[in-house]
Amino acid sequence: MELRQLMYFVAVAEERNFTRAADRVHVSQPGVSAQIRQLERELGEELFDRSGRTVRLTEAGEAVLPYARAALAAVDGARRAVDELTGLLRGHVAVGMVTSHNVDLPALLAEFHAAHPAVEITLGEADSDALLDGLRSGRYDAAIVSVGAGSPAGLGMQVVEDQALVAAVASGHELAVHDAISLDSLRDRPLISLPRGTGMRARLDEACTANGFSPKIAFEAGTPEVLAELAARGLGVAILPEGFAAARADRLKSVRIGRPALRGRLVFAWRAEGPQGPAGRAFVGHVRAALRAGKRPRS
Repeated sequence: MELRQLMYFVAVAEERNFTRAADRVHVSQPGVSAQIRQLERELGEELFDRSGRTVRLTEAGEAVLPYARAALAAVDGARRAVDELTGLLRGHVAVGMVTSHNVDLPALLAEFHAAHPAVEITLGEADSDALLDGLRSGRYDAAIVSVGAGSPAGLGMQVVEDQALVAAVASGHELAVHDAISLDSLRDRPLISLPRGTGMRARLDEACTANGFSPKIAFEAGTPEVLAELAARGLGVAILPEGFAAARADRLKSVRIGRPALRGRLVFAWRAEGPQGPAGRAFVGHVRAALRAGKRPRS
């Protein structure tokens, strides 16, 4: 039995998918499958039920999982103990981010790598709901994510940006004559929005529900750039951050939404509860210090 087999086993158990597990451990999917099969032969039992669309642990797999995690944790602890003696920081940091944000994350990652070259860094992209779930489960150590007015349970966060969400329309749109409208003015109008799971969409859905209606989403797109282009073509009302829409004032009219106002917050978030390794803690400290020093914006 090898440590890499246990690592692959834990990855598959947590991802419930061999392909995603292979991406996580940076090994080909056939390589992960072969090592799991070898582990099963050594133990004399199948650890996964592969018959469904998702991979599930068998009873034997459920029994093995806590011991596999404990073995990997023990190895990590031994490495940390030696690293503390030598002053060298090792480990792995998993960072997530939403598709569109104004944090110069590549620069922050490069600075951290220069200071701690022995730390492996991985970067993933997902919507806000998936990132928040990933932080809570331990898949990510930190993430740039969009949230509402409250603080997500179990997470620490530092606000990067807090701005109004506006209705962005083409210059010939009937709403373009207004500087501000009520949220109810968007009832039954074709809206252009990010998909469900994103922070901006969640804020829109929450506000509309509180106002007694469901938003009529005519178009969904994964980036604010595409939303802006669709609105500029006269295809509906795009819900966009105020600053983003204002930067495109040559093609779009920004109309403030009030009663109630819509706001979106972009935050740097990290897991505040549960174990976090020295590398993760060091990365969180590095980014928080940089944000406090005003190094976050990029044009």
